[in-house]
Amino acid sequence: MVPDTALVFGRYARQTLRSKFQILFGILMPLLFLFFFGPLLTDLPLGTEADSWQILVPGLVLQLALLGASFAGFSILVEKQTGVLERMRVTPVSRLALLLGRVLRDAALFVFQSVLLVLAALAMGLRAPLGGILIGFVFTGVLAAALASLSYALAMKVSTPQEFGPVINALTMPAMLLSGLVLPMTLAPGWLDLLSHAVPLRFLVDAVRAGYVGDYASAAMLQGALMAVALALVSVTIGTRVFRSADA
Repeated sequence: MVPDTALVFGRYARQTLRSKFQILFGILMPLLFLFFFGPLLTDLPLGTEADSWQILVPGLVLQLALLGASFAGFSILVEKQTGVLERMRVTPVSRLALLLGRVLRDAALFVFQSVLLVLAALAMGLRAPLGGILIGFVFTGVLAAALASLSYALAMKVSTPQEFGPVINALTMPAMLLSGLVLPMTLAPGWLDLLSHAVPLRFLVDAVRAGYVGDYASAAMLQGALMAVALALVSVTIGTRVFRSADA
């Protein structure tokens, strides 16, 4: 499986490297939030000891994975329509490798984009411990892998972008609003804060923010790590089963 995964990863990594537009355009929205929304939060009471950049940047880093990886399945739809996927499935390549190769490419892409975003944030005034920043990259990669797996699984089940797009929008928008990506949910009314705990992404956001203030041993960090691992395991399992069932 490992050689097959490396083969699939290499194929899609080369495609990505040939598309500089894809690499740079993916961070446009987080950069807009960083440049035009970040300064508005300066000196505002955010209900936490962290400064505004330590609140905003972790959310934007995870927003990259949320919005990017959730739509990764569009590539499967293209491959289904052009016959590429069908030709790959008649090869002896492991079905898990067909998924993992794609997922690892996505994780690497969004981690790279998050590095560029953090460098821009440092220029804007972000100050955070290196360990916390690196932890944020790990969470970004794990979240990207999990969401990309689910996205590919959904794309295998639908036939057209018209079916795929609305489902993804209907799922990502509530997740973005309820997870506190831009502002901490501690500012929300009690009922909304309680509701946000039903969104797994909320725990990842809190964990990365804890890392950005150097609070590595907090309950938020532990809960976020456990949630990230569980989400990745469930998502990859679902994606693998869908890829295998497609051969039946």
